[in-house]
Amino acid sequence: MRKVFACSAAAVASTLAVAALAAAPVAAAPAPRSVTWSADPADGAKAFNSVQCADGHFKTADSAKGKVFVAEQLAKEERCEAVGPDLEAGKTFYLGWSSKYRITDSTSRYVFQLKCSPSTGTANHPIVLKISGGKLQLEEWTVDHTSVKLWEAPVSNDQWHDIAFRISTDRTKGTIQFWFDGKQQTFSDGSTTYTGTTIDGDRNYLKWGVYHEADETATQWFSKIRMGSSLTDVTG
Repeated sequence: MRKVFACSAAAVASTLAVAALAAAPVAAAPAPRSVTWSADPADGAKAFNSVQCADGHFKTADSAKGKVFVAEQLAKEERCEAVGPDLEAGKTFYLGWSSKYRITDSTSRYVFQLKCSPSTGTANHPIVLKISGGKLQLEEWTVDHTSVKLWEAPVSNDQWHDIAFRISTDRTKGTIQFWFDGKQQTFSDGSTTYTGTTIDGDRNYLKWGVYHEADETATQWFSKIRMGSSLTDVTG
């Protein structure tokens, strides 16, 4: 009788142990990344559709961020830019990278463009990030090529900053959200989502580098770029 009782107690203990394991919290598996396009400096410039720069001045280098792209726009040169993927209307995507700049003159430089073609009779560049007067500025351009100044923040040469966008593409009802150094930004109209032109013309595509001719050389360094379906896909 005692033996039967001992076996029953062991069975109960085993059952309780199994139940405890079942009730214990299970760590959630990390959400899979959904990166739809990327440009990794470790692979050189092959992810870009083209590079528009003086020979040898779009390159890679080691930095505090690891290997990065370097776009060096020489004095009197119009641009040093890499051309990324083409875009379609009616799509939504996130975009993220890190950049630092060295601009020592007073000429404004575009450092990121959502560009459209043709340039005339369109918004030309519906979304622009530019350096002007020691500030990083975000602009949207309307279908009649009028600039809407959405946001700005002071930046210093040779300081890294994290950039991220959420963009939905439409000629008049597209949307823009923007993160700077990990924080979502509020636009000049008081909102965190701007609605307007984010695509126009016959072709739309992304560009990184330095644009606008000037008397002095200007440089942008930028990290791996990721395009994805969520903010976590393109940051961190």
